[in-house]
Amino acid sequence: MIVVLDDDVNMRDCMVDLFRLKGWECLGVGSFKDVREHAERVLGSRLAILDVNLGPGEPSGVDVYKWLRSLRFSGQIVFLTGHAGMHPLVQEARALAGVRVLLKPIAVHLLIEIARSAARTGEIRA
Repeated sequence: MIVVLDDDVNMRDCMVDLFRLKGWECLGVGSFKDVREHAERVLGSRLAILDVNLGPGEPSGVDVYKWLRSLRFSGQIVFLTGHAGMHPLVQEARALAGVRVLLKPIAVHLLIEIARSAARTGEIRA
């Protein structure tokens, strides 16, 4: 399963629809609170796509990353951001081990390749 965390409902829904059209199970969530509410499904997923910034005063995608790793999440994590590389959250995300940080807007073919790559390594089922 793929988890998409983005506070922008349109962006989130587009990614979820894309993955589902390609045959992958996908859960779309909009906040850290939603991630925790769906913890069992999220922790059982093999690919998490996290927006870096989830809005003012809200925990960030980096906070979600730390929570996932604290619970031994072993899936692949990819960050998406619309912020410049000098933004503190983007810099923090780039410093984390084992993640990719990609810029929005992201090409559809790149999202599909990320999911296919995870599927080839057995991380998600098509």
